[in-house]
Amino acid sequence: MTSEDATAPRPKGISREERRQMRSAARLYAVQALFQMEASGQMVQTVRREFETHRFGAVYDGEEMAEGDPDLFAKTLEDAVNFQARIDQMTDRALVAKWPIARIDPTLRALFRAAGAELTQGAAPPKVVISEYVDVARAFFPEGREPGFVNAVLDHMAREARPEAF
Repeated sequence: MTSEDATAPRPKGISREERRQMRSAARLYAVQALFQMEASGQMVQTVRREFETHRFGAVYDGEEMAEGDPDLFAKTLEDAVNFQARIDQMTDRALVAKWPIARIDPTLRALFRAAGAELTQGAAPPKVVISEYVDVARAFFPEGREPGFVNAVLDHMAREARPEAF
């Protein structure tokens, strides 16, 4: 259990574990939505509505998608868009000088923006944010070195955004 889970209000009938899973799913969906926004040029409201209506809990090829926490999903998207310049600058400082954010994989760019939104605007402890987004990286890059890269970049970003937490 994380301190984030212990302090978050729970709707009746939802266990802490279900709430944690919904928050994890919301983070994964936020990365997918940010990627889609960049690739298609769609506005945040359009993509948010699509995900909440057609992706949360949807069934594809007999597989049910996880239900996401709509509040965390919406806040992460809105904050990633509203604070994108600040988040991108923070990400650039965490990356090697030869690899500015504009040159990295668009999935990683979306992930850093979602995580950066939570690190700069969210209430979850930085270590929870890092752990959750490293798990998201593993979902997208199960055989690659990207999860370790994500861990290192997010650790740098977290120390800049919330130094008091370390």
